[in-house]
Amino acid sequence: MKSLFEKIGGTYHKNGDYFLPDLSLPETTPVGIWGQRRKHYLKTQRGPLYNALLLSGKLNGHLIEVDIQAEAMFSQLVKQLAEQERVTEQLKAENQMEWIGRMNNVQNRATEVICSELIYT
Repeated sequence: MKSLFEKIGGTYHKNGDYFLPDLSLPETTPVGIWGQRRKHYLKTQRGPLYNALLLSGKLNGHLIEVDIQAEAMFSQLVKQLAEQERVTEQLKAENQMEWIGRMNNVQNRATEVICSELIYT
């Protein structure tokens, strides 16, 4: 006849008079800034979807996927917009403050595109 612990499964350790299960959280990849923004949006604006993803155990995977897509999209957009706006290494060498201002503008525009097309959908 099987003992209670064999029926339940898992491993246990004895703590005083009690047997406690050996629990551990699965290792996860850290979520970047884009994934954190998506999480905040889901939590505050799309509660049922957030809860469904959380309860099914798919939330972290979804956030990591969004983060990877957004990071790739950001790099590509910054490169394209910088070329369109003629923000070059030559400009950087000649007038650093102008280059910084233009690059900040390019990065802000790329961030707005990503938020509207990927994060807040």
